[in-house]
Amino acid sequence: MASSLGLSSHTVASLFPSHTSKPQLSLSKSIPILTKSSQSQFHGLKFSHSSSLSIPRFSTFKTSISAKVNKGTVPPAFTLKDQDGKNVSLSKFKGKPVVVYFYPADETPGCTKQACAFRDSYEKFKKAGAEVIGISVDSAESHKNFAKKYRLPFTLLSDEGNKVRKEWGVPSDLFGTLPGRQTYVLDKKGVVQLIYNNQFQPEKHIDETLKILQSL
Repeated sequence: MASSLGLSSHTVASLFPSHTSKPQLSLSKSIPILTKSSQSQFHGLKFSHSSSLSIPRFSTFKTSISAKVNKGTVPPAFTLKDQDGKNVSLSKFKGKPVVVYFYPADETPGCTKQACAFRDSYEKFKKAGAEVIGISVDSAESHKNFAKKYRLPFTLLSDEGNKVRKEWGVPSDLFGTLPGRQTYVLDKKGVVQLIYNNQFQPEKHIDETLKILQSL
């Protein structure tokens, strides 16, 4: 058959790679690598000091939204552990305005900025008679270390399994891989008066919540 096609042995051999040859894949050309400089762009992700992307502990995060809290509604009640391991219920704060903010994770760049911004404006929230509550999937121990390191004067709650996040219908970002950053302001009756979502400008959550609190 080979002779009828007029192919020499050299030509036929060139059509089939040698068993000793190995295909080469240039990762630098085919797969984009995120470096440390990418930290400021992905405020909820944790990166290692190497040039490769370190998979965050919530990398398998997939929110199956079972409900959605809307403005003018009363959100589902919850009881979660705070940074001291004590149970805290939302109903405890009824009779005063409450700021409930969901964030991706302790110690990430954006979440640290947001927490410190709430800390720096905490006196303004107190003056408005409001309580501030931060919620993430992190453990109570993680919250305790986070609060101690940055001197956070407000409550941080551990939402294990993202149960409350799902019940409130907090949307995720980056195609479902990154827990959303969403803030709710509840009035004295526990009714939602503001829902603010902004993943990549964490400090703006403070400005928006203070504006609505001043009008309550």
